[in-house]
Amino acid sequence: MDAPLLVIVDAANVIGSVPDGWWRDRRGAAERLRDRLARDGVPGRDEPVELVMVVEGAARGVEPVPGVRVEAAPRSGDDRIVELVAEEARDRPCLVVTADRELRRRVGELGADVTGPRAVRGES
Repeated sequence: MDAPLLVIVDAANVIGSVPDGWWRDRRGAAERLRDRLARDGVPGRDEPVELVMVVEGAARGVEPVPGVRVEAAPRSGDDRIVELVAEEARDRPCLVVTADRELRRRVGELGADVTGPRAVRGES
């Protein structure tokens, strides 16, 4: 059986893409994103996926839930995402969810596909 699509979500970038007051409670915003990912997965994707959400800064300490692995970046969230792509996406497809141009370039060089935050925010 083929490994499922690895979907790595840049939590800070996705959360920051909508000015909904997330800056007042970064950890709470990350927990809401995690819960939405666990409930909805990646809208429009029917195939099985492995969801990994990378958190940094004030969102460190967010716990994983069934269906969503949480990776706390010790330093830069972008660097941890690049490491994950390099470590885990060698023999399977990988999709990184971010709008960060430099991160998009870095993971693209490693063969990952990239999509923007709307892919997991459930917006058209």
